[in-house]
Amino acid sequence: MAPSWSRSLQRDLKMKITFVLPTLCLTGGIRVISIFAERLRKRGHEVFVISVPHAQASLRQQVKSLLRGRGWISTPENEPSFFDNLDVEHKITDRYRPVEDKDVPDADVVVATWWETAEWVAKLSPSKGAKAYFIQHHEIFDYLPQGRVEATWRLPMHKITISQWLVDLAQTKYGDSQVSLAPPSVDTKQFYACPRHKQSVPTIGMMYSTIHWKGTDIALKAFSLAAETIPNLRLVAFGSDAPSPELPLPANAEYVIQPDQDKIKDYYSKCDAWLLASRSEGFGLPIIEAMACRTPVISTPVGAAPEVLSGGTGIVVRPQDPQEMAKAIEHICQLPNAEWRALSEAAYAKVVNYTWEDATDHFEAGLKVAVDKSQQRDFQIASFSPYFEPVTHNPNQVPV
Repeated sequence: MAPSWSRSLQRDLKMKITFVLPTLCLTGGIRVISIFAERLRKRGHEVFVISVPHAQASLRQQVKSLLRGRGWISTPENEPSFFDNLDVEHKITDRYRPVEDKDVPDADVVVATWWETAEWVAKLSPSKGAKAYFIQHHEIFDYLPQGRVEATWRLPMHKITISQWLVDLAQTKYGDSQVSLAPPSVDTKQFYACPRHKQSVPTIGMMYSTIHWKGTDIALKAFSLAAETIPNLRLVAFGSDAPSPELPLPANAEYVIQPDQDKIKDYYSKCDAWLLASRSEGFGLPIIEAMACRTPVISTPVGAAPEVLSGGTGIVVRPQDPQEMAKAIEHICQLPNAEWRALSEAAYAKVVNYTWEDATDHFEAGLKVAVDKSQQRDFQIASFSPYFEPVTHNPNQVPV
């Protein structure tokens, strides 16, 4: 059903909104928050953003690094982020520490954006605004304190999240049936490509990461298996760091470290298919970015992949199964050109009909629900399907 207030009325309800962020960087999650913040400001809301700088390494950490021959740990300064050059008021605290009342203005709503910031926001006084928690992943990883992360899902603040499986998880694992859904969109001014044919040399693309749950090992194994059937198969990849010796790229791979944001579309566009082999994702932004560039996607069933790739717009393969992913690579690369073009156009059509304006409508509605809940009013959460019909995500496919 649609939200209980019209879009025009909703936009007339101007709010003072504070976003509390961790350290800023060039991650997809930070980019999504920056887009929502900027679009909310353009709608007339008063938006304030606060973040924290990098934490300084402790003396013990420095000694360990020196003993292991890794040298002195330097603290990054002036690291670029998606908030650079935005017309949104932004403050950085004096050091890495919890955000407190003194750091933020009184507002209508204050939004936590990461499990640690949720702990901080929970302690802010009521004058700082109704408390909302924007969740972009289920961050139950070995390098994070699992108990504390899970506890943030149970905090008394309204949750807004980005994919149906996170909505389902909130209900089945944490008993919260009142979560707002605001999936991100894709900027078709940044990610686009003209209709095209298959590549003259079969080409597969992927993002490269040494983070285990990103599944680079699975994608590389799938590529090597497919290359046994397609000897001239080529790999295009980009990532944030140099390749690791433990995860070597094929000899003929084209790899770019931290490409310019306006160049990423070129890497998507030179591929016949894009791989997302993650073991876990909150949404999986590369899926819709590649599709906006008319590149079909082969993905494990993580994040929004089961919904976005339904109906013949891509291929979903079993998790952690490089053999099945290799077969999907072979299938797409061996399609006749006309069939590949039909798949390319279907992928493109699936994502361009849901815009950032639509996404902001739903995020804005979630903030209004948070305000209503804090004022103990009756409220009703909108149920919608921007890309797809709701599908229950298999909880066995993500770490819980």
